[in-house]
Amino acid sequence: MNDKHLRWFYLIFLSFIWGSSYILMKKALLGLTPIQVGTLRMIFTALTLFTVGYKSMGKLTKKEWYYILLVAYLGTFFPVFMFAYAIQHIDSSITSILNSVTPLLTLILGAAFFGFSFLKKQVVGIIIGLFGAAFLIMKGAEINPDQDYSYALLVIIASVGYAFNVNILKKYLGHLSALTITTASFASLIVPATFILWRTDFFNSEFDSTTYTSLIYLLILAVFGTAMAKTLFNKLVQISSPIFSSSVTYLIPIVAIFWGVLDGEKLHLSQVFAGLLILFGIYLTNKNN
Repeated sequence: MNDKHLRWFYLIFLSFIWGSSYILMKKALLGLTPIQVGTLRMIFTALTLFTVGYKSMGKLTKKEWYYILLVAYLGTFFPVFMFAYAIQHIDSSITSILNSVTPLLTLILGAAFFGFSFLKKQVVGIIIGLFGAAFLIMKGAEINPDQDYSYALLVIIASVGYAFNVNILKKYLGHLSALTITTASFASLIVPATFILWRTDFFNSEFDSTTYTSLIYLLILAVFGTAMAKTLFNKLVQISSPIFSSSVTYLIPIVAIFWGVLDGEKLHLSQVFAGLLILFGIYLTNKNN
């Protein structure tokens, strides 16, 4: 499979994995706090990656470690906590939709700070996709007025981190293997994550059946939604453009909404139309790319 076909495979596969991550976070939060969900997710992921990728970190230079640390904290550490808190107050499907601003932020930051240029049609596609995402958000607020949409700001801030993450990966770490980048990133997070988890008194807590069930959901999230997905995403960035890679956030809401509806979250017919707009935006963004 050549790179052109492989990147589309990665895009669709990642949209399914990450689209399912939101409902897994929601289930994990039934027995754990947002801080515990965030720290345990990083710890489980680090341990998973270290078993297969520890040898790849030995030859990293100081300069490479600098950019890996930026990727680790901007693309993982802070967003993990922000999403966990957001999902406590906003439906998981709506949270995933808010993350759709990532491609636009990737374009803006890429042009402003990293010297990347983009085609006019890509801007048009992103705007159409964002319009569809905005419509979904407004309809979600109308259907669920009891939700606190002030927490949407956390998702937007996390998306800024993701946008920086994509551009840094593309410009400064493209020569490294995806497994090396991902393993080193999470290896650098395991100490602060463990310290924060210890401060929550997690190790002194009495677990019940709900807590154990939440830990199972979280383990699935860490292994598939983080360890595997982050590695594949880093590879996708290397074989495609930043805009193409970040457009996975346009497909994620479709999967997340499906799981949300199965879990009792409400979906209006107009939101289906908005989802089609998002897909059209992706088509324009990546046409002939």
